Amino acid sequence: MNRSQRVAPFVIITPAHNEEALIERTIESMISQVVRPIEWIIVNDNSTDCTADIVRRYAGQHDFLRLVDLHRTGTRHFGNKARAFNAGLAEVKTLDHLYVGNLDADISLERDYFKNILVEFESDPRLGIAGGMVSTRIGDRFVSQGVALDSVAGAVQLFRRSCFEEIGGYLALPEGGIDSAAEIMARMRGWKVRTFPALRVLEHRRTGTATALPVAAKLKEGRRLQSLGYGFMFLFLRCVYRSLEPPRGIGSAAMLVGYLQRMLKGHPIVLPPDVVSYLRAEQQRKLVSSLKGMYVRHLRNF
Repeated sequence: MNRSQRVAPFVIITPAHNEEALIERTIESMISQVVRPIEWIIVNDNSTDCTADIVRRYAGQHDFLRLVDLHRTGTRHFGNKARAFNAGLAEVKTLDHLYVGNLDADISLERDYFKNILVEFESDPRLGIAGGMVSTRIGDRFVSQGVALDSVAGAVQLFRRSCFEEIGGYLALPEGGIDSAAEIMARMRGWKVRTFPALRVLEHRRTGTATALPVAAKLKEGRRLQSLGYGFMFLFLRCVYRSLEPPRGIGSAAMLVGYLQRMLKGHPIVLPPDVVSYLRAEQQRKLVSSLKGMYVRHLRNF
């Protein structure tokens, strides 16, 4: 008998491209879950290493895990993840499930992760997207990403199915940011988006560094945020706030340069105008709230 009961009404999809170094850790983590998905689809996205062989071996031993091979031309591209995810989604569309999630192929989770996160969904019918707090491996230690609690790292986004369908799922965007776009549209439609810090997630490779050095990854992040419609002042203050994160100073500068490069070249914002308007109004509220908080703290210390 399996160590866990596969009774939870959720499905997980993992796009995987050349993940032979890390995916076995992710699979072992999922096998050990107290509550497993009714189906876990790993989409082998045109890998040229042993990713498919590793997944196939485990799939032969665990019937909740299934491999889907996706063949395409071209190199690694931001839109590929959305297309791979959607290919996996097509495999589970007939299953009776209430939740659908993305899990990156370099993640490990505590045994009761999905059990606990499903409790959060069941306790709040307006919770649309949820996930744990991701700590990323940098050198020989794990450092918390410290995401805002009304945001969820794309590596572990779990959706209420009705929320996912209402926002149109993941969009294939030229600069990436499918996770950010999804949660912006979810909040715009009145869904709650929550990270639960008590649910610890380990990411064994720094986000965006699969094919790029950390500084180059920050440059791409800046371009991505501009393509989504982030306001300049919000982005600038975000860079200042995170300037001490590795690579210190240089990373924030690279993000700002990437943003300005794309903006000055006149590249279009990829999200609809109403979504961008909502995002910038949301950012404005956060800036005002932060300034008020700083003012109150100043008065208390005066």
